[in-house]
Amino acid sequence: MPRRSRIDAPGALHHIIIIIRGIERKAIFKDDADKDNFLEHLKNILTDSNTSCFAWALIPNHFHLLLRTGRVPISTVMRRLLTGYAMYFNRKHNRVGHLFQNRYKSILCQEDAYMLELVRYIHLNPLRAKTIPDLKFLDKYTYSGHAVIMGKKKNNWQDTDYVLKLFNSKLSLARRRYRKYVKKGISEGERPDLIGGGLVRSAGGWDALKGLRKIKAYMKGDERILGDSDFVETVLKACQDKFDRKYLLKSGGHDFYTVVDRVAKVLGINRSEVLSSGRQPHKVHARSLLCFWASRELGMSMVQLSKHLKISQPTASQSATRGEKIAKENKLKLLNNK
Repeated sequence: MPRRSRIDAPGALHHIIIIIRGIERKAIFKDDADKDNFLEHLKNILTDSNTSCFAWALIPNHFHLLLRTGRVPISTVMRRLLTGYAMYFNRKHNRVGHLFQNRYKSILCQEDAYMLELVRYIHLNPLRAKTIPDLKFLDKYTYSGHAVIMGKKKNNWQDTDYVLKLFNSKLSLARRRYRKYVKKGISEGERPDLIGGGLVRSAGGWDALKGLRKIKAYMKGDERILGDSDFVETVLKACQDKFDRKYLLKSGGHDFYTVVDRVAKVLGINRSEVLSSGRQPHKVHARSLLCFWASRELGMSMVQLSKHLKISQPTASQSATRGEKIAKENKLKLLNNK
């Protein structure tokens, strides 16, 4: 069965939980230095991409993150994170080949229904995995975001304010209520209902869903989405609209080079200048707009763009981010601008 595309959307209300296990289930963090290096990579990438992080936990053979998509797609964030860490790990431990066994799993989550549930679920992972003995230890544990929310550890890339304000506007009271909420979750154990499934879960699980199908009350299930029926329907509809637009553009003859021509026209420069290198402002603006439209509207990857423009993948990603800002500020569109 072919892999289904990941679901992502820029903006404040989209959350993604990402789970990865090392190849052959071996440790991807052999010591604290490995964990520290991973967190340094994570900090740099989240800061650079303006991606918000609300919860995280590192376990020897996997990790969990709860992120909000920022200026660049989560797929770009994760590619940079995993590639950078794998290169470090292989170099340090004198190994070659893939470090991670499977693709990471990203789930688009309904914020109002699942935000706090996921923060708690993720932060309790070290306790469930028996990496640490108890909640008191977790309060000061270096490799989970829980200690940061509790004020026992510090970092500048985790959004603790957003989480705490969901409990109370007063910091001390918010922390007490948050900890009480986390403590209550210990007895719940594993939560398979929090790792995707869309309408399957809102219907009461697969058995209930099969029962509904017997009376022809068909519902949709999608392991890439965690939310109620309205949320799932809305997300899937948005994905279909995005797919339809890309299909229509491509079927209408739009490709990388027609986007190049469009950029040249709206910016009033020559086609060759759009493709040429250089740090002149008009060339930087042109390549930025090109990367944004080609990636967002045509679905081209940063790998493809980097090859076309002879630039690195991070540079292509940064250019696309600038391009989005340029398009918005100048009200430019790939279609319908005179």
